[in-house]
Amino acid sequence: MSHLVRRLAVLAGVPALLLGLVSAPTATATPQHTSFPARIELPAGFQPEGIAIARSTAYFGSRANGDIYAADLRTGTGKVLSPGPGTGSLGMKVDHQGRLFVAGAAGGNGRVIDTRTGKVLASYTFTTTTPTFVNDVILGKDAAWFTDSQRPVFYKLPLGRHGKLPAKAETIPLTGDYEHKPGNNGNGIALTPDGSALIIVQSSTGFLLRVDPRTGVARQIDLGGALMTNGDGLLLSGRTLYVVQNRLNKIAVVGLDKAGTKGTVLREITSTDFDVPTTAAAFGNRLYLPNARFTTPPTATTPYWVTAVQR
Repeated sequence: MSHLVRRLAVLAGVPALLLGLVSAPTATATPQHTSFPARIELPAGFQPEGIAIARSTAYFGSRANGDIYAADLRTGTGKVLSPGPGTGSLGMKVDHQGRLFVAGAAGGNGRVIDTRTGKVLASYTFTTTTPTFVNDVILGKDAAWFTDSQRPVFYKLPLGRHGKLPAKAETIPLTGDYEHKPGNNGNGIALTPDGSALIIVQSSTGFLLRVDPRTGVARQIDLGGALMTNGDGLLLSGRTLYVVQNRLNKIAVVGLDKAGTKGTVLREITSTDFDVPTTAAAFGNRLYLPNARFTTPPTATTPYWVTAVQR
């Protein structure tokens, strides 16, 4: 694996692999970047939700119109990289080729964007059934996986040789310990530490589920009775899973076993600057979280920002 891929795996919050790749370097090997601003202002009315980081650029999706905004972490300045389709852009990840994979919310879709040009490289309609809410995405060696908070399924984009994008997606039903509930269900998604399975947080129950990516069979992860209430975005670093609990304005830091079958809540991260953070991406020794401000009525002039905290 090249130095660039290893670096992106840590700095961009993109796990090194799914199903068979080696682990990413530990956080202690990453730079500190304490001179970078701890708060980044986003455009008024933007309504952020997703974030991905590659090198020192952060990408944000608007749940209002789907615009993708790119900001320099060193200066906090940014611009719209790619105009949205009119429906929301939620969870996102960047791969080592500089492609941004974006979950398309109520549009029931996903798309892949070139971070150099803003061009949409591919678009996928996962479902035309309503309701749907394609919420988050994780990248692996051979696939990208998307959750749907309104349907008992997840979606797979199988990647070909050298990451070639497929013509269409696959739909995999969730079974086992997964029970579809009213409200938001499958939300944030990550890999297990050994890369053998997926981890999905079910917002309606607060459960973390270990999911077989081939069969869709889900098993509840044993957290000793702890619940990830209001669980939203997930970020894995080694055996540490960061679970953003949006309306609780905190991050649960969970230590997992290699297989992702058991975990322990080690601590919590909070900030007075949080206002319903939705997900996190890592850069150096920091986590960056967009504040969705769900409890604030959105207007064209409502302020939105990103908060950086120590991890």
